[in-house]
Amino acid sequence: MTHAMFFPQRPFSQLSHPREVIRQFTPNWFAATMGTGILSAVLVQLPVAVSGLFQLAEALWLLNIVLFLTFSALYIARWVMFFDEARRVFGHSTVSMFFGTIPMGLATLINGLLTFGLPRWGDAVLPLAELLWWLDVAMSLACGVLIPFLMFTRQEHRIDQMTAVWLLPLVACEVAAVSGGLLAPHLADSHSQIGVLITSYVLWAMSVPVAFSILTILLLRMALHKLPHESMAASSWLALGPISSGAFGLIVLGADSPLIFNANGLPGVGEIASGLGLIGGVILWGVGVWWCLMALLITARYLRNGIPFNLGWWGFTFPLGVFALTTLKLGALLHLGFFAVLGSVLVAALTVLWLVIMKRTVSGAYKGDLFVSPCIAGLR
Repeated sequence: MTHAMFFPQRPFSQLSHPREVIRQFTPNWFAATMGTGILSAVLVQLPVAVSGLFQLAEALWLLNIVLFLTFSALYIARWVMFFDEARRVFGHSTVSMFFGTIPMGLATLINGLLTFGLPRWGDAVLPLAELLWWLDVAMSLACGVLIPFLMFTRQEHRIDQMTAVWLLPLVACEVAAVSGGLLAPHLADSHSQIGVLITSYVLWAMSVPVAFSILTILLLRMALHKLPHESMAASSWLALGPISSGAFGLIVLGADSPLIFNANGLPGVGEIASGLGLIGGVILWGVGVWWCLMALLITARYLRNGIPFNLGWWGFTFPLGVFALTTLKLGALLHLGFFAVLGSVLVAALTVLWLVIMKRTVSGAYKGDLFVSPCIAGLR
């Protein structure tokens, strides 16, 4: 067997030079860390005990660390080597939205540090987790405020060109809120616990209501101007992200509120937060069902003519994963088999999707045709 049988073409054969990998690198790649991170998270929440499943989920988390560090190195290198071209991203109406995927990808690593790092290395990981979380908060706030500001001042947008990609910079705050809810009960100091908890509630409030205002405009846009171009087919699933993250955030933040508020001299407040978290989570989950069904119908419509593969396909994974996570969490809390069964089906669908998309991403990265930066298209 010859070498060519295994590798039919040289790496980056579609690029004029290997350094184009750096020159054309965009934040879109971090969507792969979101998809990989959420698959790792949902596998450990399945209601059935499967031998080796925890180890598989941990391996995905470790893979995700490698991906995140690799992408970070490539993107930093782009800013160092091609600064004038890299800064064009701020003026691009689509690529700039994907800055939100960086803190969201980091949040999945922090969550994994609590799920897998604590059993493996003990409480020594908690200072690192807390430090990374505050970094994630800062990045999420920057994305959630500065990217919309650029939309208002520098970028060109039209209602007929709008897609759910507008949600990406905003959703980072509520994803950070979920991580804060998971982190807070592990902190030793009760003052630190309530600091993280309240910050998380504020992050939730800075994201979910604003995201719903965008979803309202998105409904109008699709009614008036119909579906976006098939290259943006996966964006129909992005709407499920803030709804599911919002639901999961309410549930997670409410779960440990009684202990944390009681420890800080606020008895009774935590019980209210817990009850509102559960009911609010169920209500938002119901909204998510509507969007999930709509996304399925829209995707089926796109599939009639075929959907060209691009990094946007990772948009299928994270929203579906968070919806599955919320569904499984409700099943565990309410002891209703329906949620457990549906959640397991969603996890199976997510696993298949991840395998298909990762295979095509690796292939496209090897050939080089996925390294395309729209903000410098046409430049030579």
